[in-house]
Amino acid sequence: MKIAVNTRLLIKDKLEGIGWFSYETLKRITQKHPEHQFIFIFDRDFDESFIFSKNITPVKIAPQSRHPFLWYLWFEISVPKILSRFKADLFFSPDGFLSTKTHIPSVPAIHDINFAHRPEDLPYWVRNYYNYYFPIYAQKAKRIITVSEYSKSDICNTYKIKPEKIDVVYNGINQIYKPLDEETKKQTIEKITDGKPYFVFIGALHPRKNVARLIQAFDLFRKETALGFKLVIVGDKMFKNQDIENSYNNMNFKDDVIFTGRLPHGELHKILGSAYAMTFVPYFEGFGIPIIEAMACDVPVITSNVTSMPEVGGDAVLLSDPFSVEYIKNCMVKIANDNELRNKLIIKGRERIKKFSWDKTADRVWNSLEKSIK
Repeated sequence: MKIAVNTRLLIKDKLEGIGWFSYETLKRITQKHPEHQFIFIFDRDFDESFIFSKNITPVKIAPQSRHPFLWYLWFEISVPKILSRFKADLFFSPDGFLSTKTHIPSVPAIHDINFAHRPEDLPYWVRNYYNYYFPIYAQKAKRIITVSEYSKSDICNTYKIKPEKIDVVYNGINQIYKPLDEETKKQTIEKITDGKPYFVFIGALHPRKNVARLIQAFDLFRKETALGFKLVIVGDKMFKNQDIENSYNNMNFKDDVIFTGRLPHGELHKILGSAYAMTFVPYFEGFGIPIIEAMACDVPVITSNVTSMPEVGGDAVLLSDPFSVEYIKNCMVKIANDNELRNKLIIKGRERIKKFSWDKTADRVWNSLEKSIK
């Protein structure tokens, strides 16, 4: 079988959530199934480290697809030509985009449809493209892969898709994330916060990540307690960051908030693994990988009580209302003052992460692809 794959998010040293999903699943699938041929379709020069096995044929096609107009050219004109040239039997798209101009079975991984519910969080042309094409993709798809039962239900209800067409495939945990030794923690805390304990947020500084309310909650936490905590925020700025800037500028404890920007995985592991707790309270997530990465590092988690996050965290997290600054603050106070609760969450987290592995993810993705051609 010839399987064409959209690999445009496999970019050296720039893997984000969906990029990691692509990397971890495709590496395992291609190596485990040498009897099949895979055509990896890139939109720029690719790194050889992404050619995981001999049964992969890499192809670069123009244009670089990083804007709605270029998405259209890439998926509607360039991709169909490649599928036709290689006589592909199946098209797999880990980032959810399909081509409406193809006639072979197609399987998108639609991780979530936050844009259907929070279009105001995205630039005008981006949200319009998503909300026009993704309902079409969902109907066109032979099968759909998604990353939580919440996302499955959301896709079914919003796009009127039959549940039996959708396969739930949880994300896994990068092997680098594991508990740190005490000396590494001590050195990291000294380097990052001059020895002060800290809460950590990891993720793109995107409106739906709720960083503005998190900052407000931390300011209240600092007013209410004398524990000397810091807040470390790790991630790239994106669009519409004015709320974050306003919240920060109105703080009484600005000096206790540290923005690191984007970090390589080695540094990210140290900062996450040395944190007192993860504070990850978005308005909307299809999964929420930072939750399980924190658990893997023996770091307790405060997360939101909406969308997929209760499903992913189970009873191993402290749930908060992401729309209430007071509620988020109270969770921070609770975990800072209750060492027994903190230890209990760490122990439960160790058990919880057994549900998530990239081996399981890859196997379930492959099962979905097989079903799509039967």
